Formats: sequence, C-alpha cells, structure tokens
Amino acid sequence: MAMPVVKAERCPVRSGDNVVRIRQIVRQWTVELGFSLVDQTKIVTAASEIARNTLDHGGGGEALVESLSEGGRRGLRLVFTDKGPGIENIDQALKDGFTTGGGLGLGLGGARRLSSEFSIESRTGEGTCVTLTRWK
Repeated sequence: MAMPVVKAERCPVRSGDNVVRIRQIVRQWTVELGFSLVDQTKIVTAASEIARNTLDHGGGGEALVESLSEGGRRGLRLVFTDKGPGIENIDQALKDGFTTGGGLGLGLGGARRLSSEFSIESRTGEGTCVTLTRWK
C-alpha cells in the first residue's frame, strides 16, 4: 500500500547551488513537520550527502522531496536519481572508509544511519536511485 504523499517537490541536482537549495527545502519541510532539531539535522545531513554524491559521482540528476503521512506519523522521503555510471558494488560502497572521490568514505553509510529507512538501487552504466525516509 502506498503512503499518502501530502506534498512533493522535484529539484534538479546539477550544481552546488542545487545542493544548497535541497538542504534548504529539507530543513524548511522538517520544521513544518515538527521534527526535533536533532532529527532535522540528521535528515538535512543525509540529504546533503546524497545530493552531493548525485552531483559528483552520478553526473547530476534529480531529487524528489515528499512529505508523508501514515496513520499518526509524519515523515519526509527523499528520492535521488541519476543516469551516471552506477555503483558496481553497493555493499562495498556502503562500508565506512570506502571512497572513490578522495573523501572520508562516510557518505552512503552515514546517510543510511541517519535515515529511518534507506534503499539504493544501481545498475552499472544506467544510474543510481537512493531513497531515504526519516520519520518524526
């Protein structure tokens, strides 16, 4: 059964300015949903990591931000898609310390830990889709 989407907004992920805009939207929506400051920070951080990966490793793409309502709970779902080279080994990419970009290698695994729900689908040569949800 699909969760009721209260509102949704699509955002391009083509530049650093787009990453900043996504962070702003996520922060604003979490405030509107009544998330605690800690939970706001967690989902904004996860969104920033995945948006940056979409730009840097996926060659850009799109983010879909959705406000959710299911029973008595409210949440925010973020879906990042790109048509980049894909991730050859998702398990390896999720391990802390694994990096292809010279960073700390905490992005995907960190985003997963900061989310209530996390999924990643990727096909080599076709792109990647990362979905993360944070419930209030």
